[in-house]
Amino acid sequence: MAIKVLVVDDSSFFRRRLTEILAKDGDIEIADTANNGREAVEKALALKPDVITMDVEMPVLDGISAVREIMQQQRIPILMFSSLTHEGAKATLDALEAGAVDFLPKKFEDIARDKDEAGQLLRDRVRAVARKRQLGRATFSSSLSQRSEPATAPRLSERPALTRSTFERPKLSERVSSSTTRFQASGKQYKLVAIGTSTGGPVALQRIITALPADFPLPIVLIQHMPAAFTGAFAQRLNSLAKIEVCEAKDNDVLRPGVAYLAPGGKQMLIEGSERDARLRVKEDDSPRITFKPSVDITFATAAKVYADKVLAVVLTGMGADGREGARLLKQTGSKIWAQDEASCVVYGMPQAIAAAGLMDVEVSLNDVASRLITEVTHG
Repeated sequence: MAIKVLVVDDSSFFRRRLTEILAKDGDIEIADTANNGREAVEKALALKPDVITMDVEMPVLDGISAVREIMQQQRIPILMFSSLTHEGAKATLDALEAGAVDFLPKKFEDIARDKDEAGQLLRDRVRAVARKRQLGRATFSSSLSQRSEPATAPRLSERPALTRSTFERPKLSERVSSSTTRFQASGKQYKLVAIGTSTGGPVALQRIITALPADFPLPIVLIQHMPAAFTGAFAQRLNSLAKIEVCEAKDNDVLRPGVAYLAPGGKQMLIEGSERDARLRVKEDDSPRITFKPSVDITFATAAKVYADKVLAVVLTGMGADGREGARLLKQTGSKIWAQDEASCVVYGMPQAIAAAGLMDVEVSLNDVASRLITEVTHG
């Protein structure tokens, strides 16, 4: 079954360029195009595409408002395209909060070494976010008619977590929430929580970090695949919403309990020192061998050297397998690895890689991550 895509942008040049790139995949079909947010809403409801690509700044109705209107009526995966500026970052984060699942920069050269690689990345991203929508088309329409939506889209902190049931009917084994069974702490001692994620990560991290108490007893390192222009704005947003302190990591930051350090985009975040006096090193990375900057593997690997068996690592939603090799090193030192379950992932790639490699100690739903973290590290 072809993946139907609605391309939305007020630039005819960008619409044409995007259409040409996507059309190179025989399994992707351009359902239509729209040149403003109002037209996007109308065509989304009429055509019911599998994926929408959406510009942020458009006439008549902007992209963020269009996302809100579409998500009130049709849970369609929406990929945002944004400029790599501070304002562009803030707008993109607003769009993710409104319901978009992921974003890409409008300048494709910012995410790849050449245009062929960028085109393949875009097609892969469309395929990944479309998968759930296609699997669940029939069940989604029936569930939509049974619920009433609010007049305005709620903020992320007020709306239910995105789960696979949004797009498809869960398997019988998944219909009983893991939260119905009380999670028992293992009794293990930890010195660090490390969380790695990619596609779908900003929403997942916001849900987790904002649920932690101000007296959370450990430092937290966050590795989110994100451009350099975005991580500062994302850290500021998390800090404004969370009870704990959240900051974009800086070179030589000393790790402190109750503080979450977000790895800067375009660089690598390493941990050095000892478990009693650990600090972060933030370094430039021009190596063509390392795809992700920041890389979950690199931060996890350095955490294993410093903290040995005292790390609780969590791998959340995301494409690919970044984090698997770092988790392997953590596992060898005796640390614990949690992976997000498929049902609550936007893209079940990184957690699946952990599970397939036999590295996962606990599988956890996004809804339960924060409460289970609190229970585990406080032995509650």
